[in-house]
Amino acid sequence: MLHAVLFDLDGTLLDTAADFTAVLNGMLDEHKRPQQSYDAVRQSVSDGARAVLGLGFDQAQESDDFALLLSEFLDRYLARLSISTTLFPGMAEVLTHIESLNLKWGIVTNKPSRYTEPLLAAMQLSTRCGTAICPDHVKHRKPHPEPIYLACKELDCLPANTLYVGDHKRDIDAGHNASMRTVACRYGYISHDDSADNWGATYIVDTPADLIPLISQLQQS
Repeated sequence: MLHAVLFDLDGTLLDTAADFTAVLNGMLDEHKRPQQSYDAVRQSVSDGARAVLGLGFDQAQESDDFALLLSEFLDRYLARLSISTTLFPGMAEVLTHIESLNLKWGIVTNKPSRYTEPLLAAMQLSTRCGTAICPDHVKHRKPHPEPIYLACKELDCLPANTLYVGDHKRDIDAGHNASMRTVACRYGYISHDDSADNWGATYIVDTPADLIPLISQLQQS
């Protein structure tokens, strides 16, 4: 039976791309550089702040100049990380449904806790989320299974009784490496040259609402 559901954060549970876009374009405007579209940023968020910043700045990522830009970018993001961020449409109902079934849920993300924890607090999810595992909580980040194992330990559930939901191949790989069932989200932050169909997920959903019947089915089996 299903005892818990784990989610990736950016691109799966929360739509954070608008805030990343605003921060990037604010810096680009000050540096007299061309603006980047929301769609371009959306496709880069899952690869981290360096990838987002690299859309608009062509300095080598190993350079001191890029390091300074990255520090500024992250500070600016921290200052506005929840202004435009929302749950994906239908995700609020998914979380309510999980809780109505007396299942536990949590988050396993590659987003550092410096940003994850205040973001969850601002979104009023901190008290509902049973655990939020970030890369600074473990030695190895996804796709290594260590963060998944820690989340299951904190939720007091076995990986075999847990579902991991994500919008990137490394999420699916992490779930499989932990011997759990996985869900790939076609609605997430997926680049145009990639496809969730190719990741080997146990299940694939087109919208958050598709998770409701799936979770009900697994909880009853």
